[in-house]
Amino acid sequence: MDRFNVIFDAERMKYPHTGLYHFCKQLGLALLEENKDTESFDIQFYISDLSSLPFGNHVNYIQQKSMHKFLRPFLPNTQLWHSTYQLSSYFPRNPKTTILTTIHDLNFLKEGKSNEKERKYLKKLQNNLDRTDSVVAISNYVKQDLLNYCNLRGKEIQVVYNGSNMASNSLANRGVELSSNNDKPFMFTIGTVNRKKNFHVLPYLLVGNNLELVISGIINQEGYDNHIMEIAHQLGVAKRIRITGPISEEEKYSYLKKCSLFVFPSIAEGFGLPVIEAMSLGKKVLLSNYTCLPEIGGPEAFFLESTNPDYLIEFGKLNLMDIINGEDRTAEIKSWASQFSWDKAAREYWKLYNELLK
Repeated sequence: MDRFNVIFDAERMKYPHTGLYHFCKQLGLALLEENKDTESFDIQFYISDLSSLPFGNHVNYIQQKSMHKFLRPFLPNTQLWHSTYQLSSYFPRNPKTTILTTIHDLNFLKEGKSNEKERKYLKKLQNNLDRTDSVVAISNYVKQDLLNYCNLRGKEIQVVYNGSNMASNSLANRGVELSSNNDKPFMFTIGTVNRKKNFHVLPYLLVGNNLELVISGIINQEGYDNHIMEIAHQLGVAKRIRITGPISEEEKYSYLKKCSLFVFPSIAEGFGLPVIEAMSLGKKVLLSNYTCLPEIGGPEAFFLESTNPDYLIEFGKLNLMDIINGEDRTAEIKSWASQFSWDKAAREYWKLYNELLK
């Protein structure tokens, strides 16, 4: 039986503590597991750091180099290249190589960038789509954005949802003790700490209650963490907020398990992986009603109808504790989250791989 050579582009794993890092790692591992029974594909991983071997030492790797942006590898024996980042500069040079591209978001159109930058990124995305044979969006929201802003030239868009790795027993067994004040009720959120995540609205929710707030994630917008704390000081709630910076998967698991409520007020999101991670553990979630979050949170989520400070303060005083102390719907929340799994995503991608290489 012929085996097809597939290269899985995991170049974005050079940025740890990001959604793209976890997407590449979790989907890559799930694809290897899916391939075990038939071994239809020889999957190789395109990564920048060959010392880390994130998919184990039993698979093959190709080292990503910056020069590949200009001198793209020819790779004559590769039948399929899976590009996992919509603005990637790393595509194979061989025109016979089939390309599947996963599109995570068009957030650059929602972040208040200049018209010039928006046009630049949109042109880059369009060029990548023109080179792509098959397009995957990680939510129906992203699919609709692609239809609105790009020319697919007749190509169909398949929606394949992300999964969650928070329900694994291995993480449960490796949970860690959290730092001080973890015995007090607290809200938790995690993500890259920048303006599009909208974390600066969260201090308003602390007015009129005794909840604490923990914000975790890499700070990639200079001064934004200070902006959050400035608002908190003005509201008199700064002593109840901690911004931890990046944390490990074990720490994330522990925070999710112990928090009273997971909050995610993002205004630019393609999927919202932390939302499903929280829900897979049965946690109630409070989300903004922007972008894909109503789709991903579904009927088991609670939503903020506005980010106006007066609305948020009133919500914190009148609604927040009712949500936390309300009906226990752990089973229903876990059931909703169970439809999002990396195993399911891998099966859908594996099916696409087969269809493209028939």
